[in-house]
Amino acid sequence: MSRSPDGLAKEGLDRRQTLQCLGWAGTGALFAMSGGVARSTTLDRATTAPAAPLSFVQISDTHLGFGKAANPDTTATLRETIGRIKMLPRKPDFVVHTGDITHLATPQQFDLAQQVFSELGVPVFAIPGEHDIVDGSDPRPFLARFGKDAKGDGWYSFDIGGTHFVALNNALVLGDMGMGTLGRAQLDWLKADLAPLPASTPIVALSHFPLWSLQPAWGWGTVDAAEALALLARFGSVTSLNGHVHQLQTRVEGKVRFHAARSTAYPQPAPGVGAGPGPLVVPPEQLRGAIGFSSLEVVAVDAPIAITDTSLA
Repeated sequence: MSRSPDGLAKEGLDRRQTLQCLGWAGTGALFAMSGGVARSTTLDRATTAPAAPLSFVQISDTHLGFGKAANPDTTATLRETIGRIKMLPRKPDFVVHTGDITHLATPQQFDLAQQVFSELGVPVFAIPGEHDIVDGSDPRPFLARFGKDAKGDGWYSFDIGGTHFVALNNALVLGDMGMGTLGRAQLDWLKADLAPLPASTPIVALSHFPLWSLQPAWGWGTVDAAEALALLARFGSVTSLNGHVHQLQTRVEGKVRFHAARSTAYPQPAPGVGAGPGPLVVPPEQLRGAIGFSSLEVVAVDAPIAITDTSLA
């Protein structure tokens, strides 16, 4: 096994070794949706957020079980995020988690995740990341805990407050450069799932890997996302939320607003900066200045997502 001086995995590692070397960062964002318009705010600024018929929180890449220099206690930083959520003046209707709940998909890490998530006191809708899939090929332990009603290898949809959510699994099969893949069966399901909906239905798509090509050379994209985006193109309001890259990144393509979330552990390099993705170690006293909550607002169906980042410091 070869490593660079900073400990990041190099070519030649198998999947399990690579997962053991990687860790990701994270945060939470409070979303409110009304009439097809999604609005969001940082959790620490939510006291000024207007009431809305539907609100939810996105968290991502909690990597429970990771305990190296970049963040020796990811459980503590997740609990800090949960504490902020519970202090919101209005209790969110639910939480979505966009993957990599655990670091190595062990039973103990899944147990810990269920225990910590129970502290939220609201439903949690989760999708798997590649770290949540045992040996890179078996999603069943994850689905038994967090996706009992999922279709196929872990995709499903639900409707709340007039908004249709599609929860996708693009972390099971990795494509070129380690990018995510949806696969034929899931794309066929998505087509059938969306077919009966009127074009005025607000859509929120949840995925772990981004559905746009953020940094393909680092695996930050989905190889067959174009077909999924074509199916979504007829809808007037589409918000795509993802994890995996563990930093705030936004993009607007047509009517789709993309938002890549941070998580609860530590930062990652910006796309294309440095040798590749991996934990970015900062001095302990600077950690909370490098992670934090994100503020997002979809002003209208024809406007991009506005994002403001607020660190935990």
